[in-house]
Amino acid sequence: MNRFIRLFGFLSSLAILLPMALQAQAADLKLVVLGDSLSAGFQLGPDEGFPEQLQKVLDEKGYSVEVVNAGVSGDTSSGGLSRLDWSVGPDTDAVIVELGANDALRGIAPDLTRRNIEEITRRLRERGIEVLLAGMLAPRNLGSEYADAFDPIYSEVAKTHEALLYPFFLDGVALDPDLNLSDGMHPNAEGVAVIVENILPKVEELLAKAQSS
Repeated sequence: MNRFIRLFGFLSSLAILLPMALQAQAADLKLVVLGDSLSAGFQLGPDEGFPEQLQKVLDEKGYSVEVVNAGVSGDTSSGGLSRLDWSVGPDTDAVIVELGANDALRGIAPDLTRRNIEEITRRLRERGIEVLLAGMLAPRNLGSEYADAFDPIYSEVAKTHEALLYPFFLDGVALDPDLNLSDGMHPNAEGVAVIVENILPKVEELLAKAQSS
């Protein structure tokens, strides 16, 4: 009987201490990557996508942050806006918005893309969430008029809503066959590593803002 009582007491203590231990191990910040296939890890291994590689680098640098992959392959800016509230939970501290590539590939009117990116950014900022806009450039085969309307979207929205800006998510990777899959559009694991390295200073700035807000 005494043995049973001791066992029950041990299990009761464990039930109390385990959630406390898990809470102690929880990250200080939650960073959501709201994006499309470029950040979702299209055709990559489980540890090769952008959020996963970014998580590894941040861990190595000693950051206490959880990076959440909220990328959906094929998503447009309209799709990202429609799922914003359930993709970015109430415990989110910062968001990297990586959307718009599919808008440009489909020739969607830049005015619509602008409205969506602006609405996503506005709603996140109203919630007190720090935002890093990962910009995109229009394919040049759509013509200069389209590019002139599309390319400035991210910098202008970032300025209006006091968000951070990384001008081109695929900087250093686009059009390099060694850093892309056979489709020529999606980064391979090595390409993702280049993206992470290039965008890291802006991510660190984002985390610093989230920490202080």
